[in-house]
Amino acid sequence: MCGIVGIVGCPPQDTRVIDAMTATLSHRGPDDRGIWTSPEAHLGHTRLSILDLSAAGHQPMEYGDLALTYNGEIYNYRELRKSLDGPFHSDSDTEVLLRLLARDGLDCVHRLRGMYSFAAWDRKRRRLLVARDRLGIKPFYYRELDGGLAFASEAKALFPLGRPQADLSALRDVLTYGYVPTPKSAWKSIRKLPAGHTLVWEDNRLQIDRYWCPDPTNRITDLSEACERLHELLAEIVPMHTLSDVPVGVFLSGGIDSTVITSFLHRPRTFTIGQDVSRRSEAPAARRVASHFETIHREENATRIDLERALDAMPIIFDEPYGDSAAWAVWLVSRLARSEVTVALSGEGGDELFCGYQWYSRFFERGGAMARSLAAVAPPFTDLGRSAHRKSASGISKYASFLTVFTEQQRRSLIGPRLENVHEDDLWHIRSHWREDLDPIRRMQWVDLHTYLPDAMLTKVDRASMAHSLEVRPPLLDHRLVEFAVALHSDLQRNIEGDKGKLVIRELMKDRVPPGHFDLPKRGFNLPIRQWLRRHPGLLDSALDRLADFGLIRRPRMANFKGEQAWALLVLDRWATTSGTL
Repeated sequence: MCGIVGIVGCPPQDTRVIDAMTATLSHRGPDDRGIWTSPEAHLGHTRLSILDLSAAGHQPMEYGDLALTYNGEIYNYRELRKSLDGPFHSDSDTEVLLRLLARDGLDCVHRLRGMYSFAAWDRKRRRLLVARDRLGIKPFYYRELDGGLAFASEAKALFPLGRPQADLSALRDVLTYGYVPTPKSAWKSIRKLPAGHTLVWEDNRLQIDRYWCPDPTNRITDLSEACERLHELLAEIVPMHTLSDVPVGVFLSGGIDSTVITSFLHRPRTFTIGQDVSRRSEAPAARRVASHFETIHREENATRIDLERALDAMPIIFDEPYGDSAAWAVWLVSRLARSEVTVALSGEGGDELFCGYQWYSRFFERGGAMARSLAAVAPPFTDLGRSAHRKSASGISKYASFLTVFTEQQRRSLIGPRLENVHEDDLWHIRSHWREDLDPIRRMQWVDLHTYLPDAMLTKVDRASMAHSLEVRPPLLDHRLVEFAVALHSDLQRNIEGDKGKLVIRELMKDRVPPGHFDLPKRGFNLPIRQWLRRHPGLLDSALDRLADFGLIRRPRMANFKGEQAWALLVLDRWATTSGTL
């Protein structure tokens, strides 16, 4: 895993700018740093050495008219290499990608299996070729300049070009989703390339196109067929994701997804984080799985002293306000894993692919006239008001009630004067992927795959792990597995009445895990924020006061905030007070 930066079209004569941009990403690549310059392009790269640890893998890398800076892993690069002419100067996937680009242009992305974001400058045609992987595992930010374009793996690497103004509409989105949705960033002039898209900059024009879209048509209806196909895919994909010249481990929560990954490996190193609130801790379940599969297991507890440190670290790690407290848990398990390995596998994507989230069942609950009556009178920040508003909603509003940080009524009373008129539709991000032509289960899955997965889950893992120079790979997001999952009939995905998802995985794994293990209650990786806040009296109140002074919120008189709501406000406050852009 690496960090990439660049300025094309109008690079400054002074290379200290590209040097500064590259230096900001040293945490993403502590093993090597490279700069490539020409009159019309400056590229930078920081390397975390995973494949071919020698200097032959140094980047930016040149071949013919192309210079490439690349972040990611191409798992089938040795197979692809067979179709290319030699001689090769390394055993790296970078050189294979570079030669594919020279031969096929951006059409080569259809042959890549892996996670990646890359940018290649074509000196002859004066154009930049960019692609981001199909699911958005690896990030790509860009900034249009007068006569050029700048890009980077993280937004902070674009700040040496000048700190842009905050995008107030993105901050309002944070109070809706808990994150800044693609293609926005927290700054007006910085954008994110969507997952599964290419970008071409040429003649001062920008063209962005989607190159991959799975087919959500129900094509697999037989459970036995589905289990057989899933086993074949996992048996190939999971071991393939261990491709590395450095040690590899697994994030093990004890849940279904990480257990499945562990089961397809031979005695891997496994790592988990427990909590000081025992009923929320995943450590006992992880310990049980580790014992069953005889892994080399390590665990660590997240303690109450982490709260202040985590809040201070969030703006540094994420650049933008990011409101999921599980980010700190991932930061902690990444720190633990990095003490022994350089690569870790994780279970991201399993809930989206196989409909594991509770809202896939709760969407069908109906509150009736009583809920509507209560929603009209109950204070929005009470448990009664929150529940009544959710139960009385329907359609896209119903789905959004499970995914948004605050209910519509809560946002209406919370939004401050600076955010009131920045946009009219808080659900624009969900609405842009909401497909009425799909059945409800498939419709929610489709939105999750395009919004919550790349912008919340994958962003969380990438930033929190790369803060420790740890490469994390999600095998369940191999695009062939995604295409398989969206082709499953909804009846094979979730039992609505029984409130159970991941039916195919459960059937496949029923004789491979400890008896009853998959019947344990689902625990999220979120931290016990409300309990910890009781030990920090005044912390939330002072944050609310500052946010009100910024005009981002109206100070609520009586608000019984849930843990994740409080965390989102605390993180927004830390970002607002340190960003210098408001």
